[in-house]
Order: sequence, then structure tokens, then C-alpha cells
Amino acid sequence: MIENEEATLTHRAPQVRVVTASSCSAAVPTQPAATRAAAAAAEPGSRRGWASVGAVALGAFVIVMTETLPVGLLPQIADGLDVSLGLAGLMVLVPGFSAAVSAPLFFLGSGRFNRRSVIVVLGLTVLVSNAAVAVAPNFILVLIARMLFGATLGAFWTVVSPVGPKLVGSAGGTRAITIIAAGISGGTVVGLPAGQFLGNLVGWRATFAIAAAATLLVVVVQAVVLPGIPPDGRTHLRDLVGVVRRRAARFGMAAGAVVFIGQFAAWTYVTPFLMDHTRLSSGVISLLYVIYGFGGIVGSLIAGSLFKRGVIGSFAGAATVVAALLIGLASVGTMPWPAGLLLVLWGLFWGIVNPGTLVWILDAAPETPEAASAVNVTNLQVALAAGSGLGAILVSSTTLQTVFLTAGFIVLASAVLAAVAGRFVTLVRRG
Repeated sequence: MIENEEATLTHRAPQVRVVTASSCSAAVPTQPAATRAAAAAAEPGSRRGWASVGAVALGAFVIVMTETLPVGLLPQIADGLDVSLGLAGLMVLVPGFSAAVSAPLFFLGSGRFNRRSVIVVLGLTVLVSNAAVAVAPNFILVLIARMLFGATLGAFWTVVSPVGPKLVGSAGGTRAITIIAAGISGGTVVGLPAGQFLGNLVGWRATFAIAAAATLLVVVVQAVVLPGIPPDGRTHLRDLVGVVRRRAARFGMAAGAVVFIGQFAAWTYVTPFLMDHTRLSSGVISLLYVIYGFGGIVGSLIAGSLFKRGVIGSFAGAATVVAALLIGLASVGTMPWPAGLLLVLWGLFWGIVNPGTLVWILDAAPETPEAASAVNVTNLQVALAAGSGLGAILVSSTTLQTVFLTAGFIVLASAVLAAVAGRFVTLVRRG
């Protein structure tokens, strides 16, 4: 069945096959002309084609790692630049706003650019951002560098979704997306513990310098192995408007925004929570972050099967569990073992919620995946920034326990909203 009356006609267009494995899912659009041209350039099924997929996955890895690095470094950055912990949290908030603005602008302005060139240039921009943070003499310049990174982030997520099938052809498209998604999940796994570990070992500035060097290596690999990747060509304002006009998409955007506000109100300040409230050592926290990340990968793999039975129901159920876990952390967060267990379970169920936000909106507009992706990036990045901002306000005026309690009830509200949406719209069940 289709979402609503509007979607009934649009679903006569070629279908989308969605595969998820991380915090940012991807979609495989069926757009024969562009796909055939790029696949031919990459010799589908060849080693070069799959090496190209690996290069894109590395790009996803490094950009997600860069996005999550500050979360494990906030206390050090606050001390090093002599700012409050709440103000340091702007390093997470500012990129969200930049990404929200850049995603639709990039979608509208990038229709003629070869995706290979775009991916390489975006990688170089991430490199510049990391290097600038490493040497910035004050917090203002750090925020400017993170703003640049946010703009890159929005553009990257808009363009990366359809790339895998173009590189290896439609027959290997699902596997290609899985590999790229593994890079996204890997960045999530590495970013936080790497920030925590390297920050303690060499300091936060050197940590960003190391991230810049890693980005340079990835860009070199991409420049060597990526073939030309023709754009899809559909980059019109009416495509963006068409996504937002769908009732199913609006429900998905609302539920996704609310859940991201709750998630990132808590997640932005998880390091000080575990250090100051739970009283865990840096080494234990780093280990928990790794387990959290791998839990997210497992959750995403489980999500692929759950979404075949129903995206909205899976989203609502997983969001309910995440809400309970956050409220539980606020309640028993002073007890190391229960807090650690709840954190790991948080990663597992967030691995279901996060890709669900994108799958939901892609299923509402399957014939324009880049437009749907751009809309989703803007929506979720605004929500991420709002959540980080809310966390900053709460952590500056109340307690870390209150931050997590508030975040839990916000996530619970998203689950209720999804349950209500399930009574009005029905997404296509994927095979």
C-alpha cells in the first residue's frame, strides 16, 4: 500500500531498494541512464568498481569520525580554550545548522557536477576544517572551522546515497550500499573513543591534526581509484517541495526531528555525564564507546529485517526503548555497571531508530532519492543542533541528570508521534 492519495501516483515510478547499516542510511535509486553510464565507467563487478565503493566508504568513515570527535573532547576543549562546557558544546551545534542550510543549496546547485569531483573536494574541505581546529588560537575560529565542516557534511549526505549502485551496477547495488554504510558505522565506532583516547594521550589539538592527516590519506585514495560518476540531473526546487508536500514525509520529518532533539540533548554531554556523574575512568568510557558503536552496527543490521515488516512500527518501538534507557540512565547513572549496560543498549536501539528516519522519508518519495535525502539532512541537522542547544542550556542551568531525564521524555514523544502516524499512513513494505 502507499502513504496517501499523493503517493499513489508517484509510486508508479521505479522503486527504491533501501538497505541500512548505520546512523545515516542510504538508498539505491533506480535511475537507469545515470546508473548505466557510471557503472560502465567503473566496470561493474570489477575490482576497480568495488575498490571505488571502498573509497566512498572511507570517505563516510572519516566524515562521521570528524563529526563525533568533539563529543569525547568537550571537557578538554573547554579547559584549553577557557570556555564553559555548555559553550564548548557549540562545536556540535554549529555544524548542524551549517549542514541544514547546505544540503538543499547543494542539491539545487550541484546538478551538473561529476560526483567524483564533488566527493574529492568535500574530502579536502574536511581536511581544512580539521587542520584549522588543530591550530585555532581561540574558540571563535574553532567555531568557524566547524561551520565549514557542517556545510561539507550536509553536501556529503545529500550526494552519497545513490553513489554505490552507480559504481558497480544495479546487481551489486545492495552490497555496495552495505559497504558504504559500514564506513558510516565505523566512523561512529571510532570517532568517540578515538577522541577520548587520543585526547588523553596527545591532547585535543593533536587529535584534530591526526584527523586531518587521516582525511588526506582518504582523499588521495579516492582521487586514485574513483571513476567519473555522472550526476542524476534532477535537482529542481519542485523536487524538494514535492517531498515536503507528502503527508507521510511530513510525519516522518516530525518524528525524526523530535527523536534527534532528544538523542543529541543527551549524547552531546555523555562524556561529562559518565565522568562526573557515573565517575568512570577515561579508559572505561572509551571501551564503552566502542561497545556502544558496535551495538549500533548490530542494531542497524537488525533494522534491515525489521523495516521489511514495517518502518513506522519499528521506529516507534525502538524509540520507546531508547526513551526508557535515557530515563534509566538519569535514574541509575551513578551506578557504574547498570549505567554501562544501559549505554550499550542505547547504542543497539539507536542503531534501529537512526536509519529509520531516512528510510521513512525515502519510502515517502522513492522517485527522488537525492531530494528526499537533502530534505532529511536539513530536517535532522536542525534537530541535532536544537538538541545540542537544549542540552547546553540544561547543563548550564540544571544538572546532567536532568539533561538525560528531559532527553528521555522527548524521545518518548517521538515514539508516540510515530504511533499516531502509523494510524494515518502506511509505507511500502520492502522485499
